[in-house]
Amino acid sequence: MHYADLGHIKLHYRIDGDPSGQPVVFANSLGTDLRLWDPILPLLPKSLRIIRFDKRGHGLSECPAGPYSMGSLVRDTEALLDYLGVKDCIFVGLSIGGMIAQGLAVKRLDIVRALVLSNTAAKIGQPSMWDERIAAVKAGGIDALADSTLERWFSKKFQSSSDLQLWRNMLVRQPAAGYLGCSAAISGTDFFTSTSGLRLPALGIAGAEDGSTPPDMVRETTDLIPGSQFHLIRKAGHLPCVEQPAEYAQVLTDFFRSVGQCE
Repeated sequence: MHYADLGHIKLHYRIDGDPSGQPVVFANSLGTDLRLWDPILPLLPKSLRIIRFDKRGHGLSECPAGPYSMGSLVRDTEALLDYLGVKDCIFVGLSIGGMIAQGLAVKRLDIVRALVLSNTAAKIGQPSMWDERIAAVKAGGIDALADSTLERWFSKKFQSSSDLQLWRNMLVRQPAAGYLGCSAAISGTDFFTSTSGLRLPALGIAGAEDGSTPPDMVRETTDLIPGSQFHLIRKAGHLPCVEQPAEYAQVLTDFFRSVGQCE
């Protein structure tokens, strides 16, 4: 295990693949840790330097008192990549990870040369919706909304599989303070104006059965970036890298090759 002491926060991270390869950074969703990407890693080109991390309040990273701002999550990520000496990476962000991706790209184009915005948007939900979820977690812990969350996350078919329990366990074992802090960060974020100013290669990925960030929402955000691509994955919800790992990995690989960053 590796920890980066960034001064203001300690983050858990992992690096796989070729140490001298093209850096690809993965940022996961609310309520998951860096293991979210495990299903696709064996399917990606071996020439990549794959960097994953647990954002603040999740996984094995520190969990400071909330609420958090999106700016703090972006600064954490910026500091981690500076710590690792990362430049010109392809940044793959899912859900809140995609919001971090947008914020980092606006701030540091020297770090981010291409974006994958997976199951995310420039703005996700309304503050009133997040207020309700925050109140539910404060009253009953993450368990209080676990079932409804999994219904939004996964397709009907996956919800009846034995694997669902694994993802429920990951969700409810995240620190409640971290979940609350990141929920507040999402609630306060609207990147429509800043993301529309981005000029870099971008790919949007949506799951046809995503109840958290429906395909039209993902496409709307992706379309803010001129020349962007969009791919819809069927028979998948909010975490298509889990439900359809082979297709997800192939879409990523094709995009990496299209921007000249994958052999």
